[in-house]
Amino acid sequence: MTDTVTQAGMEQRIPFDPYAYDFHEDPYPTYARLRSEAPVYYNGAMDFWALARHADVRSAFRDSVNLSNAWGVSLDPSSYSPDAHKSMSFLAMDDPKHMRIRKLVSKGFTPRRVNDLSERITTLTRRHWDACLEKGEFDYIADFAGLLPMDVVSELLGVPEADRAFLRRQSDLLLHREEGVLDIPEAAIYAYLELHKYYSALIADRRKNPGEDLVSALIDAEIDDENGDKTSLSEDEIVGFMVLMVVAGNETTTKLLANALYWGWRNPDELAKVIADPDAVPEWTEETLRYDNSTQMVLRRVANDVTYGDHLIPAGQRVLLLVGSANRDADVFDEPDDYRIGRNCGQALMSFGMGTHFCLGAHLARLEANIGLAEVARTVSAVDIDIERAVRVHSVNVRGFAELPVRITRRNGGH
Repeated sequence: MTDTVTQAGMEQRIPFDPYAYDFHEDPYPTYARLRSEAPVYYNGAMDFWALARHADVRSAFRDSVNLSNAWGVSLDPSSYSPDAHKSMSFLAMDDPKHMRIRKLVSKGFTPRRVNDLSERITTLTRRHWDACLEKGEFDYIADFAGLLPMDVVSELLGVPEADRAFLRRQSDLLLHREEGVLDIPEAAIYAYLELHKYYSALIADRRKNPGEDLVSALIDAEIDDENGDKTSLSEDEIVGFMVLMVVAGNETTTKLLANALYWGWRNPDELAKVIADPDAVPEWTEETLRYDNSTQMVLRRVANDVTYGDHLIPAGQRVLLLVGSANRDADVFDEPDDYRIGRNCGQALMSFGMGTHFCLGAHLARLEANIGLAEVARTVSAVDIDIERAVRVHSVNVRGFAELPVRITRRNGGH
């Protein structure tokens, strides 16, 4: 097993600070060095481990016994605690608590409910994208990619249109980190409190006026516990899930939609494929999920000593699973640094996790991205991005754009 001297040497040889703005701009050279030189990495100054290779990340996702979610999935000190479930819901729980909440939530968040949204997602997509087509030049985030996922989550939850911009602002504030700030900023704390207050009021309203929305379904959801008694979700558990949906179901899909357009623009021959054949859009979504996924890394707490490579990682330590690195591993993906629409990723994609905590919203995210990007592919003949004015989100876990100024050339006959 390696000693602490060797571990300290890693940190000096390969600087890796998940909070650094330079890292956010382009994490992939750092990932490549980690996979090659320190696939099991230790940062003594910030006291975390990181797994960079696909095989290790995959194994870690599947090991819910030794690697725990119970303290959350974020490196932020204020998020990393036994109370993480209050804002992260079942994402910050282990079984059996995790499975109980997941089963209850699944009673409302059913595949049928998601699939039934398809027509509504198409309508919302066209409403927002038609306005963009009319403008010709616009901010792709503010005018499209940031609106569609928020609308979809809001439709699921029964949130009125008038309140959606407010919820979107709170969601942005939850994620953003100023340079040099290594914990949750005050603005993010207030944003969480605002969301908690809003959703508590929404639940109270649904208890008096139940409807067909997901909140009403969550209020009514029941399962049998281990004793055969009925169990349902508490108010705090419903609020926790709703806050999780705003971040996991909104922000990550916004970033996916924008990352797809950005990398299409950077690789015009690839973008030409979907403009020529919009039926290939699902392959555009999948390659973006692999090449530059919204969720770059998630944290685990070591519950029992584990060994990766030659390294014993003691119980109580923190381990980052570098999803963005795993998806660029040449041992799994042919020419992984090439953005190639149409490649077959199969079961190798790590973007939605694996095992017990596989993302419950994966199907919805893909559905939204496929419908949204298909509308883009069908209606434009060219895209240009003003990269000098583009602004990246600065977040430990999430990668994408806060602003993406674009100019599009409308296709002849595009509605």
